[in-house]
Amino acid sequence: MRYWIALCSIVLVVLSCSKSDETPASAYVPIPYQLDIPTLFQEKLIDPIIPINNPLTVEGVALGKRLFFDRILSIDNTKACASCHLPQQAFSDPNQLSVGVSGGLGSRNSMPLFNLAWNFDDKYFWDGHALGLEQQALEPVIDPNELGHSDWSSVEQKLNNHPEYPTLFNQAFGVSTITKELVTKAIAQFERTLISGNSKFDKFLNGEVTLTPQEQNGFDVFMDETRGDCFHCHGNPNNPLWTDNQFHNNGLDASFTDLGLGEVTGNPNDNGKFRSPSLRNLAYTAPYMHDGRFATLDEVIEQYSTGLKASSTIDPLMKKVDQGGVNLSDQDKADLKAFLLTLSDPSFINNPAFLPQ
Repeated sequence: MRYWIALCSIVLVVLSCSKSDETPASAYVPIPYQLDIPTLFQEKLIDPIIPINNPLTVEGVALGKRLFFDRILSIDNTKACASCHLPQQAFSDPNQLSVGVSGGLGSRNSMPLFNLAWNFDDKYFWDGHALGLEQQALEPVIDPNELGHSDWSSVEQKLNNHPEYPTLFNQAFGVSTITKELVTKAIAQFERTLISGNSKFDKFLNGEVTLTPQEQNGFDVFMDETRGDCFHCHGNPNNPLWTDNQFHNNGLDASFTDLGLGEVTGNPNDNGKFRSPSLRNLAYTAPYMHDGRFATLDEVIEQYSTGLKASSTIDPLMKKVDQGGVNLSDQDKADLKAFLLTLSDPSFINNPAFLPQ
């Protein structure tokens, strides 16, 4: 009897050890990632958009960052996402139009990437045709003027045959096969961590610094409907995104070679409308507008001051189009520029968490 009990005990121990030894690697549980959300964002904005099917994890964010900077995603291993979204340019491109793997040019200026988790309509690109960051990240890989693949299959094959990526995807998502959906989920996780909220104006609102008289007058110009009248599309201190993320025809052209939102919706009333970019980090994101036509902030300010062009879809907020614009004085133009530059965040472009290893 004692022998039988002892034998049963040994069998139970062996079975227990065998079960533990056979635990699959996919049982690894990734660590939840905590966003570093600026105080003003916590006070002024609702929670960021994090999809239920793609929660942020330490492993997923790290994987997304590696993929963002890895040229393996291009057809000839010469370009990465970061080739057209440079950290030192607030993840935009200093070229008017980005150059793809074949030497071809894109059709629009590369948009900066930051505070994307608070784009509450969740529409991306200048014309808003991609719904969700995960969908946005699908396109550049198969664009002939960007990363150059005809489809995603060769990218998936390269990643599945890579000596490290299968393990990294397993740790992030608990899978053994890498797919395009998982690649874009990882990249989207990294992009949602790109938060910029530490500019001089943020510090001013937090009571940490004061503005110069020129910067203060520039802010007054920005908010004054009889002068700059900029806040309708680009927000105010109660909107630390400094954009409404909506689509406007801001009087660049009388007719349109690029229909913008109109091409997406098929509605001619949307022709010439493009997403309002954030005014944050303007010191780093030149050139400006959807086609990169303006090399300097001075040109942008002059456009709104004297360069507005009427068209059938011009936004009603461009109230002084019949006068060419708001007709700012030279002093107000200089002061407005000084204020706009206070929205730039040097800590963002130097954050080691956003830079390649």
